[in-house]
Amino acid sequence: MSAFRSRRRGLLLAAAAMLALVAPPAFAADLVVSAAASLTNAFKALAESYERAHPGTHVVLNFGASDVLMQQIVRGAPADVFASADQEAMNKAEAEKVIAPASRRNFAANQVVLIVPVDSKLPLASLQDLTRPEVRRIAYGNPASVPVGRYTRGALEAAGLWDAVAAKGVPAQNVRQSLDYVARGEVEAGFVFATDATVMPDKVKVAVRVPSRTPVTYPIAVTSQARQPQQAAQFVDYVASPDGQAILSRFGFHKP
Repeated sequence: MSAFRSRRRGLLLAAAAMLALVAPPAFAADLVVSAAASLTNAFKALAESYERAHPGTHVVLNFGASDVLMQQIVRGAPADVFASADQEAMNKAEAEKVIAPASRRNFAANQVVLIVPVDSKLPLASLQDLTRPEVRRIAYGNPASVPVGRYTRGALEAAGLWDAVAAKGVPAQNVRQSLDYVARGEVEAGFVFATDATVMPDKVKVAVRVPSRTPVTYPIAVTSQARQPQQAAQFVDYVASPDGQAILSRFGFHKP
């Protein structure tokens, strides 16, 4: 194979890989919902419930770090609804004009917690305990792109501990990756949302409930390029409805 053909094949493979990372395939009749990783379990249940109430509608869910999802939408990935784990990611989406501002609303609240492996014997009762020499690795979402990372950094800066914790930091691409690091015992502790900690009660436990300078609220909005704008608005309404809120409550979320 010539060097040119080899290089061309490599470029085609790289392009295909990039497309695969953008978003799941969607058909014209699908309602595509891009939602923060911490909403995974709750939104799967919400989608099933919504589909039962709206026969003929198929909800395609795309989960990831809020900022990554926002960038996907900016770059043209199909999405009818965007649900973020913090206001900053939604503010960026609004600034990029990829959401309909009038459709934006807060629909849930959460809390940041410090978790450890369920069999951990480390005496971690406060954030200050993270400076102990026995604590060598601490997982948290990358503050540049992950809301739980931004909340974590803010709390640690308020406590004067950010530099000490960052020196031991294992940045995660999203909150569920941070949860997995702790669950597998690859780190001594990690920061996640309280709702994430309940996903693996047999593998992790909450050591500290972390005070946040900024309320942990989740906004949702219809995207400006929605192919199903009416259905998208109905889905947003459903998330905020008593039925939707009951499902979110079942997974540990609170009203905003």
